[in-house]
Amino acid sequence: MEHAVPDKRLSVRKATLFKKQAFRKHLWFYMLAAPGIAYFILFHYVPMWGVLLAFQDYSPYKGVLGSEWVGFEHFRQFFSEPTFFQLLTNTLLLSFYNLIFFFPFTIVLSLLLNEVRFSLYKRLVQTVVYLPHFVSWVIIVGITFIFFGPSGVINHYLGQWLDQNVPFLMSSEWFRPLIVMQQIWKDAGWGTIIFMAALAGINPEQYEAATVDGANRWHRIWHITLPGIRSTIIVLLILRLGSILDSNFMQVFLMWNNFNDDVSNVFDLYVYKVGLQRFEFSFSIAVGLFNSVVGLILMLTANFVSKLFKEEGLF
Repeated sequence: MEHAVPDKRLSVRKATLFKKQAFRKHLWFYMLAAPGIAYFILFHYVPMWGVLLAFQDYSPYKGVLGSEWVGFEHFRQFFSEPTFFQLLTNTLLLSFYNLIFFFPFTIVLSLLLNEVRFSLYKRLVQTVVYLPHFVSWVIIVGITFIFFGPSGVINHYLGQWLDQNVPFLMSSEWFRPLIVMQQIWKDAGWGTIIFMAALAGINPEQYEAATVDGANRWHRIWHITLPGIRSTIIVLLILRLGSILDSNFMQVFLMWNNFNDDVSNVFDLYVYKVGLQRFEFSFSIAVGLFNSVVGLILMLTANFVSKLFKEEGLF
């Protein structure tokens, strides 16, 4: 018992020395990671104190400390708004359509690219489908106006062939399809990067063995490729569920007009109208906090269900 305390102190010293040596050994890796860590701390964690404004009647003249504390009053006001269910329905439907069409499209596109054996052609196709990701939403919507506008290319030919003009950009029925098509064209190629990395990790010997056993290309995709990227699909699906109440503000804002307001009025656009047009800062922050909390709950629930079925999760 007399030597227990010195032995414990010695083990602590050894552990501390080992940590210092490990830190010096991997110092350059920590330096490479430092800018990314600093970015998340400064722009994602430090601003989190701003959620306090959702529980205040914030006034720029009184400041954060001088503004009146109102508790959950803004949340009660938001839930009692006559447009709340319209906002919720529009946001969920837009996210649901993206989940149904955009997310599977990236998987299918990844599988098609993976089946291309001519490397030069494969790289060319990848470059072409990646490029729209680097184009701003202003240009994407501008191209949409050129094709689907009242005097656009499509209406020009519809007028010649069918003698009619379809108001695509001013129609509530066409708003969501156009949003999904824009999303697919712009980001589907970029979304294949993670799937292509997961496909590269599949052992080629599995395909060779399946070919020897007489499996055709479809059988190899169904029994080898898809199971090989199943964990990646589940993780990305969980992450997408976490942002199910988040719409692409810039895209929706540029496509929004008074004619399609009944379907384009989503939470992100509502926050802009309330916060920057009506200067109700605390109320708009409360709406944004509601979106974040719901997204967090959905993400944790999906992760729990994934673990429940012995699948991969975020943690």
